[in-house]
Amino acid sequence: MHFTYCPYCGTKLMNKEIGDEGMIPFCINCDIPLWDMFTTCIIAVVVNEWKEIALLRQNYISTTKYVCVSGIMKIGESAEETVIREVKEEIGQDVEELEFICSYPYEKKEMLMLGYKAMVKKQSFKLSMEVDSVEWVKYEKALSLLREGSIGWQLAKTIIEQ
Repeated sequence: MHFTYCPYCGTKLMNKEIGDEGMIPFCINCDIPLWDMFTTCIIAVVVNEWKEIALLRQNYISTTKYVCVSGIMKIGESAEETVIREVKEEIGQDVEELEFICSYPYEKKEMLMLGYKAMVKKQSFKLSMEVDSVEWVKYEKALSLLREGSIGWQLAKTIIEQ
């Protein structure tokens, strides 16, 4: 999000040099800089004890490729709590262990994606209304089902190669 007006008082912002940051939108009325904002999200490759990855179909995202569990962090929630909640909400799995892998800027949607490996014990799926289907896929097949180069593909590739 790029600010043009102060979200606190409505004053049109001016650019002001702020230390090493350079020119930053600034509210002269509130005397505060207003940096561009992004949404923080998680993305998780959910794996089980059989070296399988849970891949989802969410037709509002793609009708041809699978995706990984992902979601937006809520205010007051840690990234780890978000992963645990999203995995449970989207596919009904209980996360037993988490490993942070890498962060990925997603400029197209002004997001920062925090990538995790979420280990679960294989059990039946319970899908949320936003998931059309999900299946367990062997590591060897997973990358071919994800969009090559996507954040999910990059994260899965890193985990598979570990």
